[in-house]
Amino acid sequence: MTSDIVGTRRPALMPRQAMHRRRRRIASSRARTVSRCQERKEHPLAMPRFFDDQQYAIIQAACARLIPTDDDPGATEAGVVDYIDGLLGAFASDPPLIWAGGPFSGRFGGEPRFSNFHRLSRHDELAWRTRIEGSRGIEERERLGPVIGWQEHYRAGILALGADFCDVSPEEQDRRLRANESFVDLLYEHACEGMYGAPEYLGNRDHLGWRYIGFPGDVQPRGYPDDEVSEP
Repeated sequence: MTSDIVGTRRPALMPRQAMHRRRRRIASSRARTVSRCQERKEHPLAMPRFFDDQQYAIIQAACARLIPTDDDPGATEAGVVDYIDGLLGAFASDPPLIWAGGPFSGRFGGEPRFSNFHRLSRHDELAWRTRIEGSRGIEERERLGPVIGWQEHYRAGILALGADFCDVSPEEQDRRLRANESFVDLLYEHACEGMYGAPEYLGNRDHLGWRYIGFPGDVQPRGYPDDEVSEP
């Protein structure tokens, strides 16, 4: 879905079933789900950028069904909803939260510069605004025809899930998610990015996603020692 975007902002995704089959707990309690809807842990860069409080709660609850908490942390603990909010509201910052700086994050040495986001070229900004915001009848965004942006997909998806999504049973939440497959495909893609991407993009809080899959994160300028490279 994102292969034609200028740049390489996002990590490659793993199949949904392979990644999260063992973690899906359909029978989780309703009280636990409601409490996640009410919880909001702020990232230092969170504003919020795009969602209002109700939209934020609905997306947080939906992500908790896609990457649930069981014996390991899930989407809620990793702040996945903050990543999605930051992505949809990327242009609320100047420079926008599109391309993190570098060359090093500081996690394994070097000056920490990932949080210094790059300014976009005119063409890059056009491409990203079109993908996120849609064409909105703007001529230069519609050279290949009208584009429905991610923001509009989320507005429609949240409306379809219902204002009472946080209050219904987990089984009903899953039914509504299954009934909105195209939106859930987009949501799941973004949820995985927020779970396993660099934390400078507002997700993967406390490196929870990386720790879960045994990934040390970016290791430059240290690099990988011989014993790590030689492991099967």
